[in-house]
Amino acid sequence: MTREKPEKQTPVKNPQPAPGAEPSGPKTLKVKHLTRVEGHGNIIVELDAENQVRDCKWHVVEAPRFFEAMVQGRPYEDIHHIVSRICGICSIGHQLCSIQATEDAFGLNVSEQTLDLRKLALHAENMQSHLLHIGYLVLPDLLGVDSVLPLAQTHKDELVNLISCRRVANEFSSLICGRTTHPQRLIPGGMELIPNQDELTGLQAKLYESLDRMDKIVDLFAALSDKWPDFNRPTEYVALVSPTEYALYSGEIGSSKDINRPAQLYQQITNEYCVPQSTAKWAKNTGDSYLVGALARFNLNHRLLSPGARKAADKLGLKAPAHNPFFNTVAQLVECVHSAEDSLEIISRLLSRGLKDEKPARIKVKAGKGVGAIEVPRGILIHSYEYNHEGRIVTADCVIPTNQNHANIQMDMNAMRPMLSGLEPEAIELRLSMLVRGYDPCISCSTHLIDVTGAPKDSLVKFVRV
Repeated sequence: MTREKPEKQTPVKNPQPAPGAEPSGPKTLKVKHLTRVEGHGNIIVELDAENQVRDCKWHVVEAPRFFEAMVQGRPYEDIHHIVSRICGICSIGHQLCSIQATEDAFGLNVSEQTLDLRKLALHAENMQSHLLHIGYLVLPDLLGVDSVLPLAQTHKDELVNLISCRRVANEFSSLICGRTTHPQRLIPGGMELIPNQDELTGLQAKLYESLDRMDKIVDLFAALSDKWPDFNRPTEYVALVSPTEYALYSGEIGSSKDINRPAQLYQQITNEYCVPQSTAKWAKNTGDSYLVGALARFNLNHRLLSPGARKAADKLGLKAPAHNPFFNTVAQLVECVHSAEDSLEIISRLLSRGLKDEKPARIKVKAGKGVGAIEVPRGILIHSYEYNHEGRIVTADCVIPTNQNHANIQMDMNAMRPMLSGLEPEAIELRLSMLVRGYDPCISCSTHLIDVTGAPKDSLVKFVRV
């Protein structure tokens, strides 16, 4: 099993005494700026003299960001390009969600071809992000190394498979969206430019080849199944749901413990609030926390997975409902297979219908409110806008998946405390670091708060949304 570098990340006060010596006092284990995640988050563990865990805390210390204020007063044509910069990993999802919200505000419907191309864009990003997390961020933990670099020597063929699949995902994103990140072709009302028949046919061949490679990746992770920590904590699972498809681009907001709701009622689900240890808001619904992401989607929608994805889930031992948060990575791998197979079906449908040189739908600007809801790699993403009669943003609200997972990470840490007590500090650090990494957090995307009052940090009401 891997270890974070303790000399950099694990200052421990009052270290363990030598055998026979008097016990030392309480200790504090600090993992500052957790590695192999996007953004800055800290893990703080309070230990007594016998290494019994008294407290664990997940701290989000990322600097606040101002996108919701940044878009105020800007015209609708600019919004989807601005908000795609919220994230360099989920820029396609942010752009599509923004476009959905704008089209909803203006009462605009798009063509079937545009919907298919947008679903392809989302599948491309899903594969691109999941493979990055699975291969580069989590696999080192399972193989007992600190990074992916040593695997080039010990697991060359497996690493080549992962890199090859991710290269195809990058090319897939570029083909549909114009470039790999921060798309240029996706716009309100339609597409600026679409791929031609030869390009889609070439993509088909690459996706078929990727499916063969993904089978080998599934075999690799199935062989490592005993490396996952044995930890189960049932929680509420929230994701888009649809009766007809494994919902990623559209659907109602579903819950394992609540009724389904249309996206326009998202605030009844997310219930965001502030805590002093986080520059990002937390969220809760029926309980103290809920989980979004690949594991939530699998638990709510597994019956609608593609045939190959269902086989992959069986081989990996993933069965619904799954309550081990570490299995979020396993669910991501299953979704990679689904995204490749569903993309092949969509491409076949586009080619059989014949690609049309469609102009974007005409937009009639008016005052209104709109909501977009999309499943991005880390979970359900929501954008809500209010436009004035000139088509300029009055107010904006972006609810980020990692935002919604922060409370669940903390609840998992709380439940894990008995399992950690008595372990050596490095083992405690490893287990908690793997837990957070398993959520694949995009921490900087989730931070939208700043303390502008100078008030004591124990006041929950002194954080202001910006």
